[in-house]
Amino acid sequence: MESLGASILVVEDDETLAMGLESALEHEHFQVTHVDRGEKALAAIEDDIPDLMLLDVMLPGMDGITVLKKVKAEHPELPIIMVTAKGAELDRVLGLELGADDYVTKPFSLRELTARIRARLRARPAAPRTPETFRFGKNEVDLRRRILMREGVEHRMTTHESGVLQYLIAHRGQDVSREDLLQHVWGYSPTMATRTVDNQILKLRKKIEETPADPRHILTVHGTGYRFEV
Repeated sequence: MESLGASILVVEDDETLAMGLESALEHEHFQVTHVDRGEKALAAIEDDIPDLMLLDVMLPGMDGITVLKKVKAEHPELPIIMVTAKGAELDRVLGLELGADDYVTKPFSLRELTARIRARLRARPAAPRTPETFRFGKNEVDLRRRILMREGVEHRMTTHESGVLQYLIAHRGQDVSREDLLQHVWGYSPTMATRTVDNQILKLRKKIEETPADPRHILTVHGTGYRFEV
């Protein structure tokens, strides 16, 4: 089944509805995280990007439409299903225009919602095949848990560090541009400078390279970007 184990971030301030959704989706073998405010949703994504977001429009504080705009600006490939009130046609139209992938209207059928979630997950672009654990040099990395072991010492990686390393490993031996990394790791925003990538590379080199100033694994390709070598 395509969605087995997929992670879903539920952004819903109605505690009763959220608990019902969490129980029903976990029964369908999804991994569910729940937050009740838009600000918490942005913080959760910064920590760990889910496979799909279920986003209520009417939230206290930052509303769902604002959350949608901010998330899609940074992570345009993240599927988002909006949850709207019955008759809120303006919210649905605006949400779709701003990049929402689908919507459901309260009250909704859990069976229909599950079907829509599975359809959105099936429609995702295929990600490069990368093993969850990978060994190179004196390093062993667990990409799922974002843990790097070097000579018996454990180092935690940030979401972006792990994303950059995963993409480089998936394309090992190939030249990867900074723009490619911005698009696939950050979701690419025109306001972001390629220096953002360079800063992450510097942090990674300090963790994985014996001599960061003379790297063996993450090599600079002048005029292009980087290349990963085992």
